[in-house]
Formats: sequence, structure tokens, C-alpha cells
Amino acid sequence: MMGTVHLVDDDPGVRDALAFLLRSRGLAVRAFDGGPALLEALDREGPPKGVFLLDVRMEPMTGTRLHDELLARQLRNPVLFLTGHGDIPMVVEALKKGAFDFLEKPYSDNALADRIEQALAVDAAMQAEGAQAAERSARLASLTEREHEVMTRVAAGKLNKIIADELHVSIRTVEVHRARVFAKLGVRSAAEVATLIAGR
Repeated sequence: MMGTVHLVDDDPGVRDALAFLLRSRGLAVRAFDGGPALLEALDREGPPKGVFLLDVRMEPMTGTRLHDELLARQLRNPVLFLTGHGDIPMVVEALKKGAFDFLEKPYSDNALADRIEQALAVDAAMQAEGAQAAERSARLASLTEREHEVMTRVAAGKLNKIIADELHVSIRTVEVHRARVFAKLGVRSAAEVATLIAGR
């Protein structure tokens, strides 16, 4: 399931129209009347799934200032800006800081919705990547100290006999630890161990 569009616009009419448009495309929308309201929700609820759709000219906090606040919270969600022509230099600066895109007013409803759907797909991919990284860390953390020592040597391509000599244990002991490492990490070969450690 795709994430939510976190819409921030201090104009009630524009905010309601945008929320209606996006919901008509089957997207989940949370609308906020300004940056402080969004930040308060984030502080209360934690990192969200989805994308941020920010108007540039808002009071009391501009969209670009809000983007800076999101970056300060280390949020990687795609950010899209709605902007008037005079705001473009500000938004170009925001793009350099990692913003996903900006749409200049007046914008096409379909183009806006399509671009948001693309941003949501990017967020879903990043969330999946984050989940895989968390799972990898958990698997590695499940290893004992000795299993970790065996794992690093297996990943380096060392033979069981060499590992046994280095750790001053029997080959049979290395075989047992190696089997446990493979089982805990969910891998079947030394190459897979090396790939997992590298985080690829």
C-alpha cells in the first residue's frame, strides 16, 4: 500500500481542492494549514510514510523553511513544491537540497496527480530498502561473537582449515559455526555472506 500525501497549504480553498483532487485519484491525504501543524504531528506521531506536498508561500513558515525543518529531522520522504513563477529561484535551491520536484502554478491536475504518484512509488521503494536494511542488521546482531569471527573469514573466502587454524579450534567446530551463520543470515554461500555484509 502506498503512503500518504501530507499536504501543507495555508489557503483553505486551495487546500480543500487539492485534497479532493488527490482523493479522487484514490490517494490518502492528510491536510495541514501550515508548517507548524505538520511538524507538531510529526513530533507526536514519528516518521511518516508517503510524500510532502508543500506550497512555497505560506505564513508563518514558508514551504522552503519547512523543507529545511524536515531535513533537520532526517526525513527522506520525497518533497514536492507548488510554486508561483517568482518562487522558482527558491525552489531551485530546494532541489539542490534533495527536493523531489516542483510544479508551477497554474498546474495541470493530471500532471500533478501523476507526479505525486511517482513520488509515492519512490517513497515505497525507499521504505522497502529501509526495511531490508533493518532486517539485515537484526540478522547480523543475532550472531554470537565466535559466529561473527567465522562469518568475517567466510566472507573473505577463507577455507574452513584456515579459519580453524586462525581461531585455534577444530575444523568440525568451524563447520558447526559456519552452518549456524548461514542459517541465521538466511544465506547458502560464502558469496551471499559477503554480499549481506556489504549491504548490497
